[in-house]
Amino acid sequence: MLSCDICGETVTSEPDMKAHLLIVHMENEVICPFCKLSGVNYDEMCFHIETAHFEQNELERNFERINTVQYGTSDNRKDSSLQCRADINSGIHSACASNQPKTSAQSLPKDGTLKHKDFYSENLTESRKFLKSMEKQPDRTELKESIYETMYSPPECPFCGKIEDNSQDMETHVKTKHADLLDTPLEDCNQLLYDCPMCGLICTNYHILQEHVDLHLEESSFGQGVNRVQCSRDLELAQQLQQEEDRKRRSEESRQEMEEFQKLQRQYGLDNSGGYKQQQLRNMEIEVNRGRMHPSEFHRRKADMMESLAIGVDDGKTKTSGVMEALYRYYQNAATDVRRVWLSAGVDHFHSSFGDKGWGCGYRNFQMLLSSLLQNDAYGDSLKDMSVPCIPKIQSMIEDAWKEGFDPQGASQLNNRLQGTKAWIGACEIYTLLTSLRIKCRIVDFHKSTGPLGTHPRLFEWILSYYASEREGSPKVVCTSKPPIYLQHQGHSRTIVGIEERKNRTLCLLVFDPGCPSREMQKLLKQDMEVSTLKQLRKFVGNLKHKQYQIVAVEGVLSSEEKIARRQASQVFTAEKIP
Repeated sequence: MLSCDICGETVTSEPDMKAHLLIVHMENEVICPFCKLSGVNYDEMCFHIETAHFEQNELERNFERINTVQYGTSDNRKDSSLQCRADINSGIHSACASNQPKTSAQSLPKDGTLKHKDFYSENLTESRKFLKSMEKQPDRTELKESIYETMYSPPECPFCGKIEDNSQDMETHVKTKHADLLDTPLEDCNQLLYDCPMCGLICTNYHILQEHVDLHLEESSFGQGVNRVQCSRDLELAQQLQQEEDRKRRSEESRQEMEEFQKLQRQYGLDNSGGYKQQQLRNMEIEVNRGRMHPSEFHRRKADMMESLAIGVDDGKTKTSGVMEALYRYYQNAATDVRRVWLSAGVDHFHSSFGDKGWGCGYRNFQMLLSSLLQNDAYGDSLKDMSVPCIPKIQSMIEDAWKEGFDPQGASQLNNRLQGTKAWIGACEIYTLLTSLRIKCRIVDFHKSTGPLGTHPRLFEWILSYYASEREGSPKVVCTSKPPIYLQHQGHSRTIVGIEERKNRTLCLLVFDPGCPSREMQKLLKQDMEVSTLKQLRKFVGNLKHKQYQIVAVEGVLSSEEKIARRQASQVFTAEKIP
């Protein structure tokens, strides 16, 4: 028996099948056996069945395979049944192979086997007549032979793939070689083969598959054990490498911290490389070696230094006096662009020497401030019988103030020691020293910019209000009794000795810089002082652009009780902040 791949109808012989194909499918409309779709060609119908009725089509294929094996009526080929399409009008024919034979699920009985007369039937007599008429027509012979050659090929065994010459031989082969499979129920036919879930190997027995999978699991367990040992070793190695890297990193960080600390120690004079005396002698020796100082001059200066250190009084070799008087004369007779100027009380200028170059600006500014206070009778009681001290003496005086209990935090930062070092001092140390001498003063912290481009106009306004209590009606040059102001910023300090109010209403500070040598300051003492000479003293708003400025302003004398109160207040040092 032969089964039609399109409609599922079975016929008894190959001529009947050819007639069925020509009459029902090549000349008539193709209809889907599942949903009765029509109006499409053969290729489109094949595609429709494979996509829309895949599950139904597979079920029919299984049923037909079992039926074929039981009855031996199909030529069962792997990709067995060929589906053909012939264009009768042009005489051209083409064929394509489908995966499995197609059978109508509605034509299956309840026992799941295919019966010989269960599909569609046609008038086979008419089909035979049609084939005979084709044989009589010469122009149809070629088409008929093409249909014969394309539609039918030697049958192939569905179980082992063996090919026989005809259906009878294939039926004999199946009954003799695969009789045990023919008795397999339909519901078990798809469970004969078992795929290994791990490697894809196909097994024919469940027990064989189980033993095969157990081997996989044993290999996996052994591999996991090896991997665990290897992972443990890798972990230990990684930990060792990480520990070594951490140790090197900590060592490098410690080295960098030590270098930074030593750099800061050198910068602030705390590297135990000696203080004022050692630096003075070392620099004078360098000058002698370079031929810029005669040996006799070296010994003379050394003797003067030792005498100054012994009595604790500055030798005056860096001092320039009379500058404030010279400024008064200049503003009286010249300075036509200045509307009004306020000058502090008399003050001497001190500049750095070989012994304190690079770190002594704070000490030199204190000498300037003290020189002004010593000339003011209002401070005579507090500074009785006192002279301008040398730098080592100033260091000793600050240490004494710390011992009294002033500014313990600042003392701790400097290791409670200044003598024999090149340690920098700032506004806090100046305040501590003046307060210990019963000089009333205050620290004002201009901690951030108050103008455009990082300027500090509020600083200029504060200094103007300090010197000028009554601005209107005062003369052009005002010599006040106010002491100069100590000005500190990052890395340097200077002394403010006055302020100009120019005709365009801008303000300009007059500043003594300890970095300015005596030969430059001496130019200010000339009768015909030039404007360019005064340039080194003038500082406009645009010239002061450091992030922060601190000032120490003297305001009078303290009583003994006020001194004690301020000493207590200095335990937690605070400053007035503007803004």
